[in-house]
Amino acid sequence: MTQSAAPRRPFYRSPLCWGLVVALALGGGWWWRQHAAADAAGQRRAAPPAAVGVASAQLQNVPLQISALGTVNSTYTVTVRSRVDGQLDKLHFEEGQPVKQGQLLAELDPRPFQAALAQAEGQLLRDQALLQNAQLDLARYRQLLEQNSIAKQQVDTQAALVRQYQGTVKLDQGAVDNAKLQLSYSRVSAPVSGRAGLRQVDPGNIVHASDANGLVVITQTQPINVLFSVPEVSLGQVLRASRAQPGLAVEAWDRDNRNKLADGKLLAIDNQLNTSTGTVNLKARFANVDEALFPNQFVNVRLSLGEQENAVTVPATAVQLGKTGSYVYTVNADSSVSLNPVSAGARVGDIVIVEQGLKPGQRVVVDGLDKLRDGAKVTVVDRAAQSRQAAQGAGKNGRHKRDGSGPAGKRRASAAQ
Repeated sequence: MTQSAAPRRPFYRSPLCWGLVVALALGGGWWWRQHAAADAAGQRRAAPPAAVGVASAQLQNVPLQISALGTVNSTYTVTVRSRVDGQLDKLHFEEGQPVKQGQLLAELDPRPFQAALAQAEGQLLRDQALLQNAQLDLARYRQLLEQNSIAKQQVDTQAALVRQYQGTVKLDQGAVDNAKLQLSYSRVSAPVSGRAGLRQVDPGNIVHASDANGLVVITQTQPINVLFSVPEVSLGQVLRASRAQPGLAVEAWDRDNRNKLADGKLLAIDNQLNTSTGTVNLKARFANVDEALFPNQFVNVRLSLGEQENAVTVPATAVQLGKTGSYVYTVNADSSVSLNPVSAGARVGDIVIVEQGLKPGQRVVVDGLDKLRDGAKVTVVDRAAQSRQAAQGAGKNGRHKRDGSGPAGKRRASAAQ
């Protein structure tokens, strides 16, 4: 028998075919990468340098501050109530006006208290007369006892009667003093100096010592306090600064942080942290001479914590935050920029303290950061000069429009001719 020939394998399944395919794929990939790199290099060469604004890192002494939100609180808030019941006759204060401590605010009908005082004084006079008579009898009894004309028991009984009347007179004197005190309560005076609020009751009404609203509320506004809180991470810094310099300076600013309202001093630090907010409460006192601070007003507080000497600072707009932390773009001598990681410290106003990563005098980019990358070429422009030129140009255009010397004015003049 003759042996049959083996079937022939198709070319597309042969190793040679697959080797050619792999070689072509690798060659195409290499060509695409080289072409893409050349295009990217051409684009980089063709792209113009980015226009940026720069600033130099400064070495200076920086005052340290902590900013917080605060609430103005009156030093004393007193609800003035009558201490006796009676009809309100007169009010002697103006709503919303300052009052002095001890100033008469209101008068109740005094006649019931005057009558009670008269009764107490009459009882006192009666018992004083009885005491005086008992004392005279005791003196006579003692003379008779010396002459052996009276029993000693009768003298002792009279002496006890004198002491009894003395106790009665003392009780009567207390009743008189109490009646005088009740009469004085019919005149209601200001317990503290401050600003009177709106009156809570009108003359003619019956007032009671148990009334919840009282007659008026007085709030002391000179001096006045501001309550604010700082985070737990800043507590150690505040404690160190307060131990080094008691009475740290505190500034109160308006809601928009544009106008300073008053200067004061740190008065107290609370003795425990608020676990729900992770903050500690602080209290500052302000003289409030011009009454710029008003009770329950919201203010921005700036607490001064001393000064950090020889700190490297840059504008706050220069410091950016990335995945690896804070960084700045520094401008090199060849007009290129480098991404420079930094360790940012406290921010004070418009500047940031750089703890590590920068030296004084290095130029950092503060404007035009959105299109920068490490190694990019830049053109440094003076934004302040551009703003001044724009302002001057706007002023010139305005003058031209007013006097007709500009192009539009010339066209109007030619059209009129």
